[in-house]
Amino acid sequence: MSRATAELPAATRAFLTRPYTATFTSLRPDGTPHLTPVRFTFDAATGLVRVTTRARARKARNVAAGSPAARVALCQADGFRWVTLEGRAAVTTDPACLAEAIRRYTARYRADPPAPPDLVVIEIAVDRVLSLNL
Repeated sequence: MSRATAELPAATRAFLTRPYTATFTSLRPDGTPHLTPVRFTFDAATGLVRVTTRARARKARNVAAGSPAARVALCQADGFRWVTLEGRAAVTTDPACLAEAIRRYTARYRADPPAPPDLVVIEIAVDRVLSLNL
């Protein structure tokens, strides 16, 4: 867990459990930003964000094509309250990682996530947190 997530105030942690949609920002190969709405889970104990998606989705391809130093951002907002989680991301098809992402998604959103045949998980190791009014 990063220092940024270890020191999250209780109000921010609680906000990140609300079943809201967030925006996910990654960089295309040409360096332009790609922004898309996502559902996600945040594991406060490890500082890990999980986003399930299709392997062929632009966000997954952007992460997979990025260098190890490539960064992404995920922002959850509700009116004038918001939190942005930044970090390095990786795409995985590991069955244990997929199962954990699905379990957490189902608990948070009270519904199973979409289950396309090419399901992958984007895992973000959060190392920076920005927020307002939390």
